[in-house]
Amino acid sequence: MPRHVHLDRSAPSRPPSGGAEPVAPPIAHARFTIGDVVRHRMFDFRGVIFDIDPVFANTDEWYDAIPEGIRPRKDQPFYHLLAENIESSYVAYVSQQNLVPDDSDEPIDHPAIPGLFTGFADGRYRLRDEHRH
Repeated sequence: MPRHVHLDRSAPSRPPSGGAEPVAPPIAHARFTIGDVVRHRMFDFRGVIFDIDPVFANTDEWYDAIPEGIRPRKDQPFYHLLAENIESSYVAYVSQQNLVPDDSDEPIDHPAIPGLFTGFADGRYRLRDEHRH
């Protein structure tokens, strides 16, 4: 179900036996939100965000298929996009480091958009009320 994610894992974790000082885990902040239109930094496609994972949540097989030289870190938000390029529309899973805002102010041409969003204004989509929580 689509959602806006702001993960703050700044609460210190405590070792089970006491002893050592607490260590704060990393903090992941989503730069984008559901409905934002974004563009891939390296590849020629753009899309609208419909879901956000606070950290990598796909399969190891999917991750290992990315060439090592361009493989993104797993400890960052990953975005589910209704994406398009000049050939087709599809669903993409993209790391935050590989996304930039799309400033074209053009809508995305994807058949799933009407089921998730209503209206396109000011470069972003509005999530349908039934998908909000």
